[in-house]
Amino acid sequence: MRPVKVVLTVLMTLATAGLLAACAGLQTVDQLRQKAEQGDVNALFRLGTMYDYGRSVPQDYQEAAKWYRQAAERGYVRAQVNLGNMYISGRGVAQDYKEAMECFRQAATQGDAVAQYNFGLMYAKGQGVAQDYKEAGKWYRQAAEQGFAGAQFNLGVMYEKGQGVPQDYVEAVKWYRKAAEQGDMRAQSNLGSMYRQGWGVQQDYQEAAKWFRKAAGVGQ
Repeated sequence: MRPVKVVLTVLMTLATAGLLAACAGLQTVDQLRQKAEQGDVNALFRLGTMYDYGRSVPQDYQEAAKWYRQAAERGYVRAQVNLGNMYISGRGVAQDYKEAMECFRQAATQGDAVAQYNFGLMYAKGQGVAQDYKEAGKWYRQAAEQGFAGAQFNLGVMYEKGQGVPQDYVEAVKWYRKAAEQGDMRAQSNLGSMYRQGWGVQQDYQEAAKWFRKAAGVGQ
């Protein structure tokens, strides 16, 4: 009988611990809400993420957008980016590319690389604004110079095609390489193509094959 008692004791201990953890989580939510209602920007953002991902509270995109908006209005960059993404997808708010643009603009002008990339992407796609590759390239460059791989890749594509910038294969290779070295598979594939064609670099089939293998996930 003793093993049974031991098992029951362990189970009761675990159950108690789980209950205490749940209570602690609820207390944290209440504390955060109190701080948020007092205007604490970190609490506003954290509440937004909790509702966005359903952490310690039921998932509720409208509530997430509500708290993100309050943090965004206070200049909190990550909230501006997250709210912008919600406007892009129509998650918790009506889809609105212009509102998304404004959110990304606010964060981009504060130097956030993700926002700069998203802002550039919307100019490139003509979402919420007239399509403008030159403006897209301007924002991609700012994000790329901060090491954002997606922006580096897109900037490479623009130089390869001559979209918004003068066509320049050497510049294309430069940006593809930066993104490729961070593991961007699209950039690895395009860099391989540049070596195969001899565009912007001396033609080199071995180097091309190396980057194609990396893009394919072979021989990493």
